Amino acid sequence: MKRVYMDNAATTALNKEVLEAMMPYLTDIYGNPSSLHTFGQRAHTAVENARHQVALALGADDKEIIFTGCGTESDNMVLLGIAERYKTKGRHIITTAVEHHAVLYTAQRLEKMGYEVTYLPVDEYGRVSAEQVAEAIRPDTILVSVMFANNEVGTIMPIKRIGAVCREKGVFFHTDAVQAVGHIAIDVNEMNIDLLSLSAHKFHGPKGVGALYVKKGIVVPALLTGGAQERNKRAGTENVAGIVGLGKAIELACAKIEETGERMTRLRDRLIDGIASAIPEVKLNGHRFERLPGNVNYSIKYIEGESILLMLDLNGIAASSGSACTSGSLDPSHVLLAMGIPHEIAHGSLRLTLGDDTTDEDVDYVLETLPKVVEKLRKMSPLYKG
Repeated sequence: MKRVYMDNAATTALNKEVLEAMMPYLTDIYGNPSSLHTFGQRAHTAVENARHQVALALGADDKEIIFTGCGTESDNMVLLGIAERYKTKGRHIITTAVEHHAVLYTAQRLEKMGYEVTYLPVDEYGRVSAEQVAEAIRPDTILVSVMFANNEVGTIMPIKRIGAVCREKGVFFHTDAVQAVGHIAIDVNEMNIDLLSLSAHKFHGPKGVGALYVKKGIVVPALLTGGAQERNKRAGTENVAGIVGLGKAIELACAKIEETGERMTRLRDRLIDGIASAIPEVKLNGHRFERLPGNVNYSIKYIEGESILLMLDLNGIAASSGSACTSGSLDPSHVLLAMGIPHEIAHGSLRLTLGDDTTDEDVDYVLETLPKVVEKLRKMSPLYKG
């Protein structure tokens, strides 16, 4: 049976070149980067080289990059840190209704601590506008956090325009770019971004390592204390091998970002058009064109998303119904509900996300298999009258 992996928004396969770059730091070069001896300094040099690779990919300065354990930690560090450091200026934060839970749950935590949070609604495609942000900013607003691209439906936000509004109003602007980095060209200065979160395993790097960009002059207190690592911003002995892997992965991804983007967009469009023509009563979620190159998200009416996933898995296809972080929940996607999709239709969502290894043959197999799966499930559905 053919095996097809189309859940790259959840995690990606580790690139072989990345693994090769990491191996010396899992074996022979095992020194602590904080140690002064040669063993430690070799590890320290590797960390700083990776920092430069990340900075180069984002158009940032090396000193503006802080290594973390994941994108979630980076998001938490921004929201909790900015709230604490700048609370004398104000206690109002703006975000959107479709953020990853790493942002949403942290915002809710801040509300319990006495902060006020505005959750901007989105349009039918899952977008917020710069005008909405401008209208929501108040004299006591200290932070705006808007994701670069949605992890479920793939819609890309107008980041540059939102950043310009925040810059004009004197408010810090953070973007959770976990799904975008390595897939879309990003320049933090040109896009008016003050803080940015990323995670290595979303662009064929290792799990368990992320990074945070913090523009010079912005103070973000440490989330973890106990050591002087990362210029006193993130205590704990560095995950040297993981950091090396992150650096190599982002370097490789950005070196071919245009070529890969064009290829994945072509495959994505084949999937979108193929599903629409082969299966009746389906709805594409997210913007048709202003979306991530590798993201396809459909609501398939009259059947449950979980049933589709199980049937696809039996046929060798790995897919998702939404965020992997909430896949165990029986509740429909908060993203789809925020976009105005009815509860019963939101339950039938299917997310297919492509990666570097996805081929035309993979797309062919999905387009051959999915209609049969849907037809079989609909025959068992009391809701389907087709």
